[in-house]
Amino acid sequence: MPLPIGPVLGILADNLTQLGSVIPLSKKSISGWSKGLNIPRGGETILYTGLMYQLIPFIDTMSAQMALLENSFITNFFGLGRVVNKFINLSFFMSLLASKEMKQDNAQVLRNIAKLLQNAGVEFGYLYTQELYSGALVYDEGLDESFAAHAQRVFEVFRKNGVRRVITVDPHTTNILRDVYPKFIADFDIEVQSYLEVLAEKDLPLMREQNKELVIHDSCVYARYEGLIDQPRSLLANAGVTVQEPELHGKATHCCGGPIESLFPSKSHEIAHKRLNQLKAAGSHIVTMCPICQVSLSKVAGEGCQVEDISRTLTNAYLPPTSSADSRIALRYYLLALWQLTGEFIARKTAVKS
Repeated sequence: MPLPIGPVLGILADNLTQLGSVIPLSKKSISGWSKGLNIPRGGETILYTGLMYQLIPFIDTMSAQMALLENSFITNFFGLGRVVNKFINLSFFMSLLASKEMKQDNAQVLRNIAKLLQNAGVEFGYLYTQELYSGALVYDEGLDESFAAHAQRVFEVFRKNGVRRVITVDPHTTNILRDVYPKFIADFDIEVQSYLEVLAEKDLPLMREQNKELVIHDSCVYARYEGLIDQPRSLLANAGVTVQEPELHGKATHCCGGPIESLFPSKSHEIAHKRLNQLKAAGSHIVTMCPICQVSLSKVAGEGCQVEDISRTLTNAYLPPTSSADSRIALRYYLLALWQLTGEFIARKTAVKS
């Protein structure tokens, strides 16, 4: 028995109206990733996460629980569950099961993105716990009334904080703000760019060359709707990466299956398997640029196949070493360079005297 679409979407819409997000998030879950980065509060340009990376571990847990119920008699009671959820948030209890490792990994992705922008000289602020979810999921599911009210709410938060420009971190949030909000908000005048677009415009100094081959999985939303295809490839190529293209790439990319998992778990996993096989035919180390793609493909990757966010490779390439191991390597290079310069200096002095 398939999941009842009406009650499931109703719970998400109710949560959005009551909480500003499709799943309740604590203050720590929203902005804890930014601790120690000293990002200014607010400003004309902000980094806007749209809560996508923060929500994915919780949505993944909820989807896994829903998959267990997909052919269960319990689906007959989902309508009652929506009523109860208005008073006792049931999705909150599901969120307690969210993977700690996934939460930490996604928080690190956001830290990496912020540090890449800081290192590139981009000045930006952050709204911290004032930040609201973009509403991408409810829009994709056709809940226009709930989405319209929420979009206006997000816009008012931007205006209240004097925001004029937004740097986004994922394709869905980029598309929602750049292309969808203007359709629902007549005076929406916020400039929107993905962090990949911002970084691609900078002349980033390469810290460590990445001599490896990576298979790139294009986000459907980035490639088809936003035309964001060349920027990630340019950043990877400049980092010394040999980019391997799968059978379907660019605007012809194949969906990861993730966006429909909450409603059709079995079909979602079927699509993910199909896409992963296409990617594995090109190589075993895959990079994504969307948290939905990352988690969807990782579930079916299996041994010998690695799926990771593109920000990790960019961090390794363009940021100074931070780990103790990297620091020792960097120190070794610095000392070697100093020794060579000292040798050249002594040689020149000796040549002058002679």
